[in-house]
Amino acid sequence: MTLSPGSRGFVVAMVTAQILTQIGAFTLPALLPEMMARWTLSATEAGWLIGVFFAAYVPAVPVLLSLTDRVPARRIYLIGTGATALAHLGFAFFADGFWSGLFFRALAGIGWAGAYMPGLKSIADPLTGVAQSRAVAWHAAGVGIAGAASFALAGLCDALVGPGFAFLVAGLAATGAFAIAMLILPDAPPPKIAARRGLLDFRPVFANRRAMAWIAGYTVHTLEMAVLRAWAVAFLTASFAIHAAPAWLPGPTVLFTLAGLVGIASSLVGNRLAESLGRDRIVAIAMLSGAALSLVAGFTFGASPWVVVLFVVLWNAAIYLDSSALTAGTVQAADPALRGATMGLHSMFGYAGGFVGPLLAGVVLDLAGGDGVAAWGLAFGHIAFIILAGFAVLRWLGRGQDSPKVPR
Repeated sequence: MTLSPGSRGFVVAMVTAQILTQIGAFTLPALLPEMMARWTLSATEAGWLIGVFFAAYVPAVPVLLSLTDRVPARRIYLIGTGATALAHLGFAFFADGFWSGLFFRALAGIGWAGAYMPGLKSIADPLTGVAQSRAVAWHAAGVGIAGAASFALAGLCDALVGPGFAFLVAGLAATGAFAIAMLILPDAPPPKIAARRGLLDFRPVFANRRAMAWIAGYTVHTLEMAVLRAWAVAFLTASFAIHAAPAWLPGPTVLFTLAGLVGIASSLVGNRLAESLGRDRIVAIAMLSGAALSLVAGFTFGASPWVVVLFVVLWNAAIYLDSSALTAGTVQAADPALRGATMGLHSMFGYAGGFVGPLLAGVVLDLAGGDGVAAWGLAFGHIAFIILAGFAVLRWLGRGQDSPKVPR
C-alpha cells in the first residue's frame, strides 16, 4: 500500500511541523557545560533540568493524547506547539537560574506531550499496513533529524550571539509549527470514539500484552536515548579537555549532530529490517548491542578522541536501530478505537524512562567524583543492567503472543 498524493502532502506538512517543534528540544543539553558553569550547577541539578522535561511530559501525555480519541487532534496539537514556543521564549528572556530554568523546561515537556504523539496519531490514523509503518518511520526520522540538528544549531547560535539567541530561534521555530497546524489540521472530531470509557481508563490497554511488550521496550529505549542525549556533549567536552582533539575535528555539538544523523539512518534501516526479518529480532539486536556499548563507552573517557567519538556514534546507532520498530509495534498492536490511549501509555512509560535516565546518570556521576574514567564509566555503564531488565520484561510480556506480520 502506498500513500496517495493528498496523503503524502499531509504527511510531509505534519513531519515539517514536528521538525520545527523538535528543533529546540535539545538546546539545553547542547549548551549544558556552559549553563552548568553560568548557573553553578552540580551534575545532579543538571540532571534535574534535563529530566524535568520528561517528568512534566509523563502526567500530561495520557490526558492530552487520550483526548484525541474524543476531540479534534488539532486543538491538542495547537496547545502543544503553543506551549513549546512559550517555553523556549521564556528560557530566552526570563530564565536566570535553576528554578526558573526548571519551570520553563517543565512547560516544554507539557508542550511536547501535546505535539509529539498527537502529531503522530494524526499521521497514523488514516493509514494502514506498510503505508502506516513507513509513515511512522518517516515521522520518527523527521523528529530524529531535528533532534540531531538541534545540537549543531544551538552551538552555532551560541557561538554567534549567545545562549539566549539559541532559545529564541527554537521558540520561533515552534511558532512556525503552530502556524502549519492552524492551516492544515481539520477541526473535526475523530471518526472513532471509545464508547463510555473513562478518559484515563487504561485497563483495556494493560490487557493488551502485545502492546505492553512494545511499551516495555520503548521505556528502556527512551531512558537509554535520554541519557546519551543529555550527557554526550558534556562527556565529549570533558574528554577532549584530557586528550585534546585535532583542531580540524568539529566541536562536541556538531559531532553529536553527526552521531544523531547516523542514528536516523539506523532507525530507517531498522524499520525496513523489521518488515523483512521480524520486529522481535531487530529489537533484540538493538537492545543487547546497546547494553554492551553502554558498558564500554564511558570507560573510553580521556582516550584518543577518535575512540571516544566512535563509541558514542556506535552506541547512538544501536539505540536508534529499534526506534521506529518499537513505536510501529505499539501502533499496530493497538485496538484502533483505543489507539490514542495506547499511544498515550506508550509515550508516558517511555518518557518516564527519559526522566529517570539523565537524573540517575547525574547522581551516579556526582557520587563517583564528578569526573574521570571511573565516574563516566559508571554513569553510562549502569544503564546496561536497566536495558537487560527491560529486555527480559519485553520477552515475558510477549511470550505466547504471535508476532504479527506487517500486512502488505
